[in-house]
Amino acid sequence: MNAPLRYGVIGAGMMGQEHLRNIALLPNAVVTALADPHAESIAGAKQAAGRDDVKVFADYRDLLASDACDVLVVATPNDTHRAVLDDIFAAPKAFPTLVEKPLCTSMEDCRHLAAAAKAHRAPLWVGMEYRYMPPMTAMIDEIRAGTIGDLRMFSIREHRHPFLIKVGDWNRFSERTGGTLVEKCCHFFDLMRLVVGDEAVRVFASGGADVNHRDERYDGKTPDIIDHAYVIVEFASGRRASLDLCMFADGEYWQEVFAAVGDQGKVECLVPGASKHWPGRGEQQAELVVSPRDPKGPVRRTVEVDEKLLSIGAHHGSTYFEHLGFQRAVLEGKPVEVSLQDGLKAVMIGLAAEQSIKENRVIEIPKLD
Repeated sequence: MNAPLRYGVIGAGMMGQEHLRNIALLPNAVVTALADPHAESIAGAKQAAGRDDVKVFADYRDLLASDACDVLVVATPNDTHRAVLDDIFAAPKAFPTLVEKPLCTSMEDCRHLAAAAKAHRAPLWVGMEYRYMPPMTAMIDEIRAGTIGDLRMFSIREHRHPFLIKVGDWNRFSERTGGTLVEKCCHFFDLMRLVVGDEAVRVFASGGADVNHRDERYDGKTPDIIDHAYVIVEFASGRRASLDLCMFADGEYWQEVFAAVGDQGKVECLVPGASKHWPGRGEQQAELVVSPRDPKGPVRRTVEVDEKLLSIGAHHGSTYFEHLGFQRAVLEGKPVEVSLQDGLKAVMIGLAAEQSIKENRVIEIPKLD
């Protein structure tokens, strides 16, 4: 048996700990290093990893200079990703790396990383967990099989709880997050590109910050992240996608509803929120609904996900399946399924949507090169 693949996790907060719980379930894998300056996060990360003998680094650059791990997972705040990736690219060892979304927070960073990553000699995978939710993969299978004919429209509705509290409250301001439509919704813009199979050319959005965090103050400043929005995305092929986001809809049973409509029918994917955000409800399974035009009438089925996977994260089991893909890319030389370009283009759609709200106009998506 080969030696276990050694993981180092940079960023030991909430998302870092979700990664750690899922790595613990992987075959032939072990967490050997953690990097985070926050002692409380490190303590929680050790518990999530189920190990107390990991090497701990207050500065991730010391981890990069060590031989403590084989691969990296980056789960630091959004606005640090560019600097962390620059240091990874410059490290003596070419680390295969899974970096959390969003890849960065500005158009300048997008262009910088597109150029800087060209010399990186190891797999670089962007953490777009929503691609790997079992109900979403089942929906994509139906679309690819031609069940709904020629896809013309794809809509996403997420009605959910407000942003959670993070270390240092970094997620309260667009300056650090890139804005809600980058921070939270790059997942959805990535799904739009994946499902539609095309590139976005223009965006129009309307939204505001009207309900959440209005009574919070940080150094005298009120959070500026939006809490609801509508976004329309047009693609080069003429296909269209939309996002309906509300982050003060805590009582909604289905947190996400995805709908793809073609000339022969419609397929929907309905996903409940994680039980940890709705105490006492218990885990719930997702549903897939196929509604052909002929014969008319919906056909529903439950998409089962292992209860263990549901209980250890907030992404409906997807983080585990994402890690399986990343591990195959590292150990078997399989292609990276979510590339740097994918991550950058999702950010660019989010940035355009944020700009559209600020300027009240349609925004053309710029070229990356």
